[in-house]
Amino acid sequence: MWRARCQDSGVDPERERLWAELFAQLDLNKDGRIDVNELRIGLAAGRGYSGQQIVRAGDVNHDGQLDFEEFVEYLRSHEKRLRLMFRSLDRNNDGELDVAEIQQSLHNLGVDVTLEQAAKILQSMDKDHSMTIDWLEWRDHFLFNPLHNMEEIAQYWKHSVMLDIGELLTVPDEFSEKEKQSGFVWRQLMAGAVAGSVSRTGTAPLDRLKVFLQVHGQSSDKGNVWRGLRAMVKEGGLTALWRGNGINVLKIAPETAIKFLAYEQIKRLMRGSKEGGTLKVQERFVAGSLAGAMAQTVIYPMEVLKTRLTLRKTGQYSSVADCAKQILQKEGVLAFYKGYLPNMLGIIPYAGIDLAIYETLKNGWLQRHAEGSPDPGVLVLVGCGTVSSTCGQLASYPLALIRTRMQAQASVKGAPQLSMLTLFRNIVAQEGVVGLYRGIAPNFLKVIPAVSISYVVYEHMRKVLGVGT
Repeated sequence: MWRARCQDSGVDPERERLWAELFAQLDLNKDGRIDVNELRIGLAAGRGYSGQQIVRAGDVNHDGQLDFEEFVEYLRSHEKRLRLMFRSLDRNNDGELDVAEIQQSLHNLGVDVTLEQAAKILQSMDKDHSMTIDWLEWRDHFLFNPLHNMEEIAQYWKHSVMLDIGELLTVPDEFSEKEKQSGFVWRQLMAGAVAGSVSRTGTAPLDRLKVFLQVHGQSSDKGNVWRGLRAMVKEGGLTALWRGNGINVLKIAPETAIKFLAYEQIKRLMRGSKEGGTLKVQERFVAGSLAGAMAQTVIYPMEVLKTRLTLRKTGQYSSVADCAKQILQKEGVLAFYKGYLPNMLGIIPYAGIDLAIYETLKNGWLQRHAEGSPDPGVLVLVGCGTVSSTCGQLASYPLALIRTRMQAQASVKGAPQLSMLTLFRNIVAQEGVVGLYRGIAPNFLKVIPAVSISYVVYEHMRKVLGVGT
């Protein structure tokens, strides 16, 4: 009876026999059902395969397992989807996919790769080494693979891991129209914002110490990490380690939203009439820098408040509102934009180096390792993002230090209000070039815990909000 159903549905009886053999191999306890653990063990050799996704897709009666009928029905339905995908990619209808077709399909999905990189992706599926993929190779590669189409492969090659190591946010870009319309974008950004909030809270003591060292330099009694943390606790108790963290967390949401919306609008203007076209790396750099500048312009008063609250002594301000009120009364509106120029200038080297190193590392991985699978995995992208963001911070750190000193200097009554260039010259003259990197030690110390916390919370929030798996 089952064989007759398979024939009526267009399933080759020989194919059904192979499926039956596969089912028997996967059914390790021989109870006539396959659960997630059995699939995980049986498909362990397939990098990136997901038993949980297969069970979820094929489990008609919702008992958490697949019987033989459900297993075959899943394979039959999935083969149909794969057939449609294959035909849509086979532009010249010759029954095979070549490198140019792989490259073009990725380009249409927002990811530009070279022919060499497209060849690496093709080779991950090319079993007979013909440098083309026929239907059987395509089907066999994706039958148990959770990457169901080229769009899902392309997702891995977008800068879509939202990292936050306590400085400028890395906002994921190049979302498809389908993702924007489905609400996926805002769920993704929300997951990143929550991860950033938890990450910043967890590393706030090191961030506060960094600000103290940036402002006070050699004169600070907080000369090293341990001494600095002890001095903060002695002055204001354990909670003093988190001064300024509230406003630091509060500014994540508006900064993320403004940067993303500005980036989308700038991209649309740059594309012009090329609807659906993708931006080159240098165009993305310009768009990202302008979007970052716009976001920073809007939320910059919160940056000033964060610095003042971080440096405050016990009892100096009763709240964020009290801090803002005192600044306004004593120093005027312009005080909320102290250090604005070095902050804007710092965005350019940060964004440029971050993007350039990320693209280099990402494409380097693709060239070396894509033969096994075109999916680098989230951890590879987290690694690329961490290295690139750290290098960007290293390049822009002197400007960040000068910005922080300009934000802080107005709080000292009678202190000279030095310009950016004067501050730069004074620091180099009095402390040498190393003075431009005061506080970088606690800044680097927080990178690993910040990224680790951000990654774990980000992945958890993605699951809670239903942003992929």
